[in-house]
Amino acid sequence: MFDCICTIGHTRRVKTKALEVLRAHNVQVTAQRLMVLGAVMQHPHATADEVTTCARSEVGAISRQSVYDSLGLLVEKGLLQRIHVAGSSARFEARVGDNHHHLVCSSCDEVVDVDCAVGSAPCLTPSDDWSYDVVQAEVVYRGTCQRCKASGSPVTYAQQRAKSPESTHQEHA
Repeated sequence: MFDCICTIGHTRRVKTKALEVLRAHNVQVTAQRLMVLGAVMQHPHATADEVTTCARSEVGAISRQSVYDSLGLLVEKGLLQRIHVAGSSARFEARVGDNHHHLVCSSCDEVVDVDCAVGSAPCLTPSDDWSYDVVQAEVVYRGTCQRCKASGSPVTYAQQRAKSPESTHQEHA
Protein backbone atom coordinates (compact mmCIF):
# COMPACT_ATOMS: atom_id res chain seq x y z
CA MET A 1 0.00 0.00 0.00
CA PHE A 2 1.33 3.43 -0.95
CA ASP A 3 1.83 5.76 2.00
CA CYS A 4 2.14 9.48 1.39
CA ILE A 5 2.74 10.72 4.92
CA CYS A 6 5.67 13.13 5.29
CA THR A 7 6.61 15.51 8.07
CA ILE A 8 5.34 19.07 7.74
CA GLY A 9 8.86 20.52 7.60
CA HIS A 10 9.91 18.03 4.93
CA THR A 11 6.80 18.73 2.85
CA ARG A 12 7.39 22.49 3.09
CA ARG A 13 11.02 22.09 1.94
CA VAL A 14 9.93 19.91 -0.98
CA LYS A 15 7.27 22.42 -2.05
CA THR A 16 9.84 25.23 -1.89
CA LYS A 17 12.28 23.18 -3.99
CA ALA A 18 9.51 22.26 -6.48
CA LEU A 19 8.60 25.95 -6.80
CA GLU A 20 12.25 26.84 -7.46
CA VAL A 21 12.56 24.09 -10.10
CA LEU A 22 9.40 25.18 -11.94
CA ARG A 23 10.50 28.82 -11.98
CA ALA A 24 14.08 27.96 -13.02
CA HIS A 25 12.72 26.08 -16.05
CA ASN A 26 10.20 28.79 -16.95
CA VAL A 27 7.23 26.49 -16.34
CA GLN A 28 4.09 28.33 -15.30
CA VAL A 29 3.49 27.58 -11.64
CA THR A 30 0.05 26.14 -10.87
CA ALA A 31 -1.12 24.42 -7.71
CA GLN A 32 -1.49 21.16 -9.63
CA ARG A 33 2.03 21.23 -11.10
CA LEU A 34 3.48 22.19 -7.73
CA MET A 35 1.69 19.31 -6.02
CA VAL A 36 2.58 16.77 -8.72
CA LEU A 37 6.26 17.73 -8.87
CA GLY A 38 6.43 17.79 -5.08
CA ALA A 39 4.80 14.36 -4.84
CA VAL A 40 7.33 12.84 -7.26
CA MET A 41 10.21 14.56 -5.46
CA GLN A 42 8.99 13.06 -2.17
CA HIS A 43 8.24 9.64 -3.66
CA PRO A 44 10.67 8.71 -6.44
CA HIS A 45 9.44 5.99 -8.78
CA ALA A 46 5.78 6.68 -7.98
CA THR A 47 3.05 5.67 -10.42
CA ALA A 48 0.51 8.22 -11.66
CA ASP A 49 -2.07 6.75 -9.26
CA GLU A 50 0.36 7.14 -6.34
CA VAL A 51 1.08 10.73 -7.38
CA THR A 52 -2.68 11.35 -7.48
CA THR A 53 -3.09 9.90 -3.97
CA CYS A 54 -0.26 12.05 -2.65
CA ALA A 55 -1.46 15.22 -4.35
CA ARG A 56 -4.99 14.66 -3.06
CA SER A 57 -3.66 14.27 0.49
CA GLU A 58 -2.13 17.75 0.06
CA VAL A 59 -4.88 19.70 -1.74
CA GLY A 60 -7.97 17.58 -1.25
CA ALA A 61 -9.33 17.58 -4.77
CA ILE A 62 -7.33 17.12 -7.94
CA SER A 63 -8.56 15.22 -10.94
CA ARG A 64 -6.67 12.23 -12.27
CA GLN A 65 -6.59 13.98 -15.67
CA SER A 66 -4.94 17.04 -14.13
CA VAL A 67 -2.27 14.78 -12.62
CA TYR A 68 -1.68 13.05 -15.98
CA ASP A 69 -1.53 16.43 -17.76
CA SER A 70 0.95 17.77 -15.21
CA LEU A 71 3.10 14.63 -15.37
CA GLY A 72 3.15 14.81 -19.16
CA LEU A 73 4.17 18.46 -19.20
CA LEU A 74 6.86 17.96 -16.54
CA VAL A 75 8.30 15.02 -18.51
CA GLU A 76 8.17 17.06 -21.73
CA LYS A 77 10.03 19.94 -20.02
CA GLY A 78 12.68 17.53 -18.68
CA LEU A 79 11.81 18.04 -15.01
CA LEU A 80 10.64 14.45 -14.57
CA GLN A 81 11.57 11.17 -16.16
CA ARG A 82 9.05 8.47 -17.08
CA ILE A 83 10.32 4.99 -16.26
CA HIS A 84 8.95 1.99 -18.12
CA VAL A 85 9.30 -1.26 -16.18
CA ALA A 86 7.90 -4.36 -17.88
CA GLY A 87 4.80 -5.67 -16.13
CA SER A 88 4.25 -2.43 -14.19
CA SER A 89 2.57 0.93 -14.65
CA ALA A 90 4.77 3.80 -15.76
CA ARG A 91 6.65 5.39 -12.90
CA PHE A 92 8.04 8.88 -12.51
CA GLU A 93 11.13 10.34 -10.90
CA ALA A 94 12.70 13.75 -10.51
CA ARG A 95 16.25 12.42 -10.92
CA VAL A 96 16.94 13.49 -14.49
CA GLY A 97 19.97 14.35 -16.56
CA ASP A 98 22.34 11.81 -15.10
CA ASN A 99 23.33 8.29 -16.05
CA HIS A 100 21.54 5.84 -13.78
CA HIS A 101 19.49 2.68 -14.05
CA HIS A 102 16.93 0.87 -11.92
CA LEU A 103 16.75 -2.24 -9.78
CA VAL A 104 13.25 -3.72 -9.40
CA CYS A 105 12.15 -6.26 -6.80
CA SER A 106 10.49 -9.15 -8.60
CA SER A 107 8.23 -9.71 -5.62
CA CYS A 108 6.98 -6.32 -4.39
CA ASP A 109 7.91 -4.12 -7.40
CA GLU A 110 9.99 -1.71 -5.29
CA VAL A 111 12.24 0.35 -7.59
CA VAL A 112 15.60 1.78 -6.53
CA ASP A 113 18.20 3.79 -8.42
CA VAL A 114 21.49 2.21 -9.43
CA ASP A 115 24.30 4.43 -10.67
CA CYS A 116 25.90 3.31 -13.90
CA ALA A 117 29.27 1.68 -13.31
CA VAL A 118 30.62 2.68 -16.73
CA GLY A 119 30.28 6.44 -16.83
CA SER A 120 28.69 8.84 -19.27
CA ALA A 121 25.49 8.28 -21.20
CA PRO A 122 24.86 6.14 -23.05
CA CYS A 123 26.83 3.69 -20.96
CA LEU A 124 26.06 0.77 -23.28
CA THR A 125 26.87 0.52 -26.96
CA PRO A 126 24.37 -1.29 -29.20
CA SER A 127 25.71 -3.92 -31.57
CA ASP A 128 24.10 -1.96 -34.44
CA ASP A 129 22.97 1.63 -33.95
CA TRP A 130 21.20 1.82 -37.35
CA SER A 131 22.77 5.28 -37.79
CA TYR A 132 20.82 6.62 -34.79
CA ASP A 133 22.39 9.19 -32.50
CA VAL A 134 22.09 7.12 -29.30
CA VAL A 135 21.82 9.34 -26.23
CA GLN A 136 20.54 6.97 -23.55
CA ALA A 137 20.57 3.31 -22.62
CA GLU A 138 17.98 2.03 -20.15
CA VAL A 139 18.83 -0.91 -17.95
CA VAL A 140 16.46 -2.57 -15.51
CA TYR A 141 17.94 -5.07 -13.09
CA ARG A 142 15.58 -7.52 -11.39
CA GLY A 143 16.05 -9.24 -8.09
CA THR A 144 14.48 -9.75 -4.69
CA CYS A 145 14.75 -7.02 -2.06
CA GLN A 146 15.84 -7.75 1.50
CA ARG A 147 12.31 -7.34 2.88
CA CYS A 148 10.85 -9.89 0.44
CA LYS A 149 13.73 -12.31 0.99
CA ALA A 150 13.16 -12.06 4.74
CA SER A 151 9.46 -12.85 4.28
CA GLY A 152 10.45 -16.22 2.86
CA SER A 153 8.22 -16.10 -0.20
CA PRO A 154 9.95 -14.21 -2.99
CA VAL A 155 8.21 -14.38 -6.34
CA THR A 156 10.39 -14.48 -9.42
CA TYR A 157 9.86 -12.25 -12.43
CA ALA A 158 9.03 -15.32 -14.54
CA GLN A 159 6.35 -16.33 -12.03
CA GLN A 160 4.92 -12.81 -12.15
CA ARG A 161 4.86 -12.81 -15.95
CA ALA A 162 3.18 -16.24 -16.00
CA LYS A 163 0.37 -14.91 -13.77
CA SER A 164 -0.08 -11.68 -15.76
CA PRO A 165 -3.06 -11.71 -18.17
CA GLU A 166 -1.22 -9.45 -20.63
CA SER A 167 1.78 -11.81 -20.81
CA THR A 168 -0.51 -14.75 -21.51
CA HIS A 169 -2.17 -12.74 -24.29
CA GLN A 170 1.18 -11.71 -25.80
CA GLU A 171 2.57 -15.24 -25.75
CA HIS A 172 -0.47 -16.65 -27.57
CA ALA A 173 -0.76 -13.82 -30.09
